[in-house]
Amino acid sequence: MAHHSIPTMHIDLAPRRGALTFLMACGFAAGLHAQAVKPPKAQLWLDLSTGTMAGMPEMDMPGGMGGALAGMMGGGSRGGAPNSYGMARGMNVMPPRVIDIAFHNSLRPGAEAAQAIPPGMRMGESLPLLPVRREAVPRGEREPGEVPQDVERPKGRILIYWGCGETVRPGQPRVIDLARGNPADFGMAFAGRHAPDRGAKIGPSHVLYPNERNTVVLPRDGSLVGEHQVRGEGVPASMKFTLADAQNVMQPIQLQTQGTVQDSMTLSWSPVPHARAYYLHAMSSTGNDMVMWSSAETPDTGMGLFDYLPNRTIEQWTRERVLLRPDVTRCAVPKGIFAPAAGAREEATPMLRMMAYGGESNFAHPPRPADPKAVWEPEWAVRVRVKAHTMAMLGQAQGQGDGSARRAPSQQRGEEPPPATAAGQQEQQQEQGVQVFPGVQVNPGTILRGIFGR
Repeated sequence: MAHHSIPTMHIDLAPRRGALTFLMACGFAAGLHAQAVKPPKAQLWLDLSTGTMAGMPEMDMPGGMGGALAGMMGGGSRGGAPNSYGMARGMNVMPPRVIDIAFHNSLRPGAEAAQAIPPGMRMGESLPLLPVRREAVPRGEREPGEVPQDVERPKGRILIYWGCGETVRPGQPRVIDLARGNPADFGMAFAGRHAPDRGAKIGPSHVLYPNERNTVVLPRDGSLVGEHQVRGEGVPASMKFTLADAQNVMQPIQLQTQGTVQDSMTLSWSPVPHARAYYLHAMSSTGNDMVMWSSAETPDTGMGLFDYLPNRTIEQWTRERVLLRPDVTRCAVPKGIFAPAAGAREEATPMLRMMAYGGESNFAHPPRPADPKAVWEPEWAVRVRVKAHTMAMLGQAQGQGDGSARRAPSQQRGEEPPPATAAGQQEQQQEQGVQVFPGVQVNPGTILRGIFGR
């Protein structure tokens, strides 16, 4: 088998637009001698995502129920399907392990193909890659900072806190007063760091998995480690590559939370194997204000960080202390920033989401020629991206590892639990919603779909 791993090269291989970027990237990689590089004839994108809810068991819900709940909790399921292409980009928790495959073959654009997989995946001998259905092509997304025109402008404030620590630091919060009526303020509130999209730009010339023929998900004990091969009409016969542990689906984040919203809340987790960095973000409403906090050392709302990041970006943002180092396993939320405002009738529950970035791996064949004057024309290239994420409701102690939430103090003393269970509260909130700004109510499902997912 012949393949070449390129763990540090970041090149844009998307069809119809990547030739110049590919050439420049490989030219810089070769040093001062620019090398002529042609885009690969075949390109495969493989996105892997692991998602969980802290304090809850894995939610492998079959059939339409799984798809409906996955959509509510931030997944990208379409048409009620429990598994569909595009879910790996979001904060999906049902199913907990998501595989997105996109393949473009310039020799036979849009032709059906198949990916032979190792037995350890326990998903059969191969996965069918089918042409994109017209209605399945994702719509273009708004640019960072662009103000949506179909949403009533809120009239409250956004309070932004940042950094791990038990107390609020001097100079915080950063306040964005939306009542001033400047439409740009709302866009600025959600603009910030974001990495260029390096995923597949899906079109009619691509074939995908999952699809209408097969929506099988990776089981809990499934592994992608081993040899993979793409087969089909016009696919180069040499398109074989081997994935190692670093390219396998990541293990779940084992997150524990302690403390009430009046206190400094402690967040701790076990190291995630192959994680390159971590990032945490929480938000809630208090009175007329929206409160946001992140583990970064910069005053950014952080909305652009919940996605796959290139290795170079992870390294840079870790140096700049935007992301937490992979050896960090603890972070504190400053005391009282999510406490209810004076006179508030209800106490909103802060929602936390956490990312573990696994990085990006690139494979290509044949290897780049050592001679910088020789033209490099790869037959094929593969890009693999991995990440893990989890979500939690702050203000109530919960752990993840045994698949169950920690008992409340009343239950530890042997008392009867209060009649309003967490499930009952969630159902009630979904019906009544939470007032984020005057006249604007948001329920947890909407928050998770619109903010915590795609």
